[in-house]
Amino acid sequence: MQTKSLVDLDRQYLIHPVSEFRAHERRGVTILDSGDGAYLRDIDGHELLDAFSGLWCVNIGYGHESVVRAASEQMRKLPYATGYFDFGSEPAIRLAAKLVEIAPKSLRHVYFTLGGSDAVDSAIRLIINYFNVTGRRQKKQFISLQRGYHGSSAVGAGLTAIPAFHANFDLPLPTQHHIPSPYPYRNSAGPDPGAIIAASVKSLRDKVNELGADRVAAFFCEPIQGSGGVIVPPVGWLKAMSDACRELDILFVADEVITGFGRTGPMFACDAEGVRPDLMTVAKGLTAGYAPMGAVLVSDAIYQGIADGIASGAPLGNGHTYSAHPVSAAIALEVLRIYEEGGMLANGVAQAPRFEAGLRNLTAHPLVGDARSRGLLGALELVADKATKRGFDPALKLADRIAVIAYRNGLVFRAFGDNILGFAPALCYGEREFALLFERLEKILDEILALPDVQNAMGAATRGDAGSETRRAAAGRP
Repeated sequence: MQTKSLVDLDRQYLIHPVSEFRAHERRGVTILDSGDGAYLRDIDGHELLDAFSGLWCVNIGYGHESVVRAASEQMRKLPYATGYFDFGSEPAIRLAAKLVEIAPKSLRHVYFTLGGSDAVDSAIRLIINYFNVTGRRQKKQFISLQRGYHGSSAVGAGLTAIPAFHANFDLPLPTQHHIPSPYPYRNSAGPDPGAIIAASVKSLRDKVNELGADRVAAFFCEPIQGSGGVIVPPVGWLKAMSDACRELDILFVADEVITGFGRTGPMFACDAEGVRPDLMTVAKGLTAGYAPMGAVLVSDAIYQGIADGIASGAPLGNGHTYSAHPVSAAIALEVLRIYEEGGMLANGVAQAPRFEAGLRNLTAHPLVGDARSRGLLGALELVADKATKRGFDPALKLADRIAVIAYRNGLVFRAFGDNILGFAPALCYGEREFALLFERLEKILDEILALPDVQNAMGAATRGDAGSETRRAAAGRP
């Protein structure tokens, strides 16, 4: 089928996630055709360096034949096995055991989902059930962070604190509350890590006291806020928030859908600070995007509380047709082997300093107000005025234009609506890929800087700045 026919069919029939319907109809779809390592190719043969791992998920890169073999062998043997009626399959059982082995030690049980959104939704349902059957029915209030993302299910999207996920959806719910993000670049407490941590802990305590500790069920957070703009809290923040939850007698839920499986260095971001959550949600890197799968990992206390509290003979009414899907589980087992035995985690750790340095070097660019990263998760924040941190007027629709410029230059990353550029390179990246990433990225920034309305927004101080050429000359480089 010709490309034009596919584009027309897409316009007529396919609803895309988080899209502006009319804008997508006008623009038309970009059809991806193949992938290999860190590279994508579209249907017209245009090669792209993927600096976002698909959607924060293809952590091992594209085209691993051993993963394809694991999937095909399982499909031939047993393509589906329900988890209902006390049935199961070997891959799912082995995967649950493996996840408990590598997860923070507080987590002892696993419920499988199809992705991150339904993992969060299931976590909420388990928490509500737990408090109901253990005689604390009043604990119904949930707290999360401004700029946080916890999926787009009917309930989880309320914990998400991004306007597009609330608009016209009647969210957040009255039981869902948000406290300020630990956003170092724009934190009212200032840039000092200790002050940021103290301010977050105080905000949590104040919100719990306002609602009543006996009414608050849980605090949800991402160790690094992904879709909210790759907000990287200071080291120690996650542990401090976890400790505060213990003291306040509320559950601590780590949403590691993006940060899990080597994205920030260790297998899980919680590992870096010795955090032991009550529940943890995972997805994305679990199968490296090769098949849909997510999971909720649960402490033994919560599991036993539900098991003992439910009336005899009554099932826990939370289920999914594709929970513990054997093909997805077989893929996940092979992906975990690649992370560990295949050296993918180790390579991610080894390459992280190169990634961080490349981002930091770009703070010399007139557009870049902030560069931040942890492991292979990072961002650049573009501003119209570095001194005041003033951003660009949303009316410029700069994010859409950045995406077009990036595609033309053979690079894929996430351009957020507030002109934060998000990056999540695959753990297979090496020196060549990072050199190409930053070479193309600098060219993209220069093209953005040259746009007349960007120049006007930034004022006379930047006019005539030749971007990378000026910086190279200043540094004595050719």
